[in-house]
Amino acid sequence: MAKEFRFGFGLHAASRLSAVQDWARRAEDMGYDVLHVPDHLGAPAPFPTMMVAAAATETLHVGTFVLNAGFYKPALLARDVTALTDLSAGRLELGLGAGYVREEFEAAEIPYPTAGQRVAHLGRIVDYLGQHTPEVPILIAGNGDKLLTIAAQRAQIIGLTGGDPAGDGGDPLAERVSFVRNAAGDRFDSLELNIAITAMPIDDSGVPDLSITRRFLPELSDEQLLRTPGVLSGSVKDIAETIRGYRDTYGVTYIIVQQPHAEAFAKVIAELR
Repeated sequence: MAKEFRFGFGLHAASRLSAVQDWARRAEDMGYDVLHVPDHLGAPAPFPTMMVAAAATETLHVGTFVLNAGFYKPALLARDVTALTDLSAGRLELGLGAGYVREEFEAAEIPYPTAGQRVAHLGRIVDYLGQHTPEVPILIAGNGDKLLTIAAQRAQIIGLTGGDPAGDGGDPLAERVSFVRNAAGDRFDSLELNIAITAMPIDDSGVPDLSITRRFLPELSDEQLLRTPGVLSGSVKDIAETIRGYRDTYGVTYIIVQQPHAEAFAKVIAELR
């Protein structure tokens, strides 16, 4: 039996109390399951923002997409996770990544580790949380083998970035799902697979604005960007059919969109439910 879909959106711009409350209530009304907050300097602080969103809603889960694990010590993060879990009546889902923006480490006056060191620290964070906050679902998002191995073996939700779209014409997302399956072993069937959408139409043109996607994949042409799993094109029905294909082909059932897409994607949610 196919798993049910879940939907989230990333709240990137809402610094006032009333704005966060309004977005959270609208998200709940539009059928979203999770409101996500990123973890970048210059963006809203994750834990206070999530607490405001949780307090303004009844069923909406709150989460991070994703915390920069390098900014946190395990015990201090576990304290915040425990507090928010209790105060939200168990509605926290914690997303983690290894961190990648050197300038943010420097601005925070934290040494910038190597990629291997960042992934290893993420693994220590996950192990600590697994022992001290085992009731909190953990999402790990990324693309590399070492990170996806940790995700497959220790997380509950796997955030897939789609693999390398500049490859040899194969199916990079299928390859990454296969890698996760092999790394997870018997755990695989219990995992939830996720994709974050970075571009989709917000009008009737069917054409997505690629500006967000281009920030993450600046080396790719528009044609290549349009072929990545994080970009959706076409009508509401077309997009709904694409997402059903993600579930049927790859087992992906958890879709996250960005704040500018939230209202447009709500029509897709209605089509899929």
